[in-house]
Amino acid sequence: MKSHKIYNDIVETTGNTPLVKLNRITKGLKSEIYAKIEFFNPAGSVKDRIAKYMIETAEKKGKIKPGDTIVENSSGNTALALAIVCSVRGYNLKIVIRDSTSPDKLKILKALNVDLILVDSTLPPESPDSYNNLAPRIAAKTPNSYYLDQHNDRTNNEAHYKTTGPEIWEQMQGQIDYFVAGVGTGGTICGVAQFLKEKDPDIQVIGVDPKGSVFYDYFHKGKKIKPSPYLIEGLGDEFLIGCVDFSLLDDIYQITDQTAFEMTRKIAEKEAIMAGGSSGAALWGALKLAHEIDRPARIVTLFPDSANRYISSIFNDSWLKEKGLME
Repeated sequence: MKSHKIYNDIVETTGNTPLVKLNRITKGLKSEIYAKIEFFNPAGSVKDRIAKYMIETAEKKGKIKPGDTIVENSSGNTALALAIVCSVRGYNLKIVIRDSTSPDKLKILKALNVDLILVDSTLPPESPDSYNNLAPRIAAKTPNSYYLDQHNDRTNNEAHYKTTGPEIWEQMQGQIDYFVAGVGTGGTICGVAQFLKEKDPDIQVIGVDPKGSVFYDYFHKGKKIKPSPYLIEGLGDEFLIGCVDFSLLDDIYQITDQTAFEMTRKIAEKEAIMAGGSSGAALWGALKLAHEIDRPARIVTLFPDSANRYISSIFNDSWLKEKGLME
């Protein structure tokens, strides 16, 4: 937990998030499941870690200076994290973001004065104006700009190798059998995996990927499928990206939007933890694993963000019905 020290700015409060044992949703299981609660970070998600670390690293390497413009494509959480870091450190921020991003995230970003470039979420991946392709072009046209590239720059992974992984190891006192997490940019799961496996090669790491994303099929069949739309934010991708190191993963599970959102609401109901959709996906993976192994084990998962970003979507019955995810 964070100490009682006085911090110089809000960015300094990043990290050292709590690890919570889940007791009710795991009833009847032989395994224990623990969740790393990342919405305790200042901007409310696990992405605070990479925003702080990647900006600081770029500063140390002389790639950026205050007054420059940071450009990134984000499903929302990295954008929010960067908004806080850029505000404190004196950078401008341009974010390429899908028009399907939750309204709650968009409202917060606008309140933080972020320059938002909304892209059509129905565009095919190969389109020059698609989510993944537009940001580097904008950076190339923007004077004194720096494209962070959270999807391919493994400074992302390094942030978690140096912070999230060691925190989990210390909090679990080295007693951990499995780590289960969603695969988004790959930075969180792969950075943590690298650290934990160096500490204990017997630790197994399992990713969770949305149905429609390319990671599951590539891992299991060695081929890239044609991606299809899905609603879980912050997980999966339509491209194979540089921060996903498949050699560090022992398995990948696949989940549907409906299953993820049902589990997200169950976390709130059973554990009184108001987490987001990718947290529901991660916990579903941990529970699936616990049922499959059917033996005592210590499983750690990670809840990337909070429910307050999905009040008008995942926690809104009308929205779920409109999307065909609720009777």
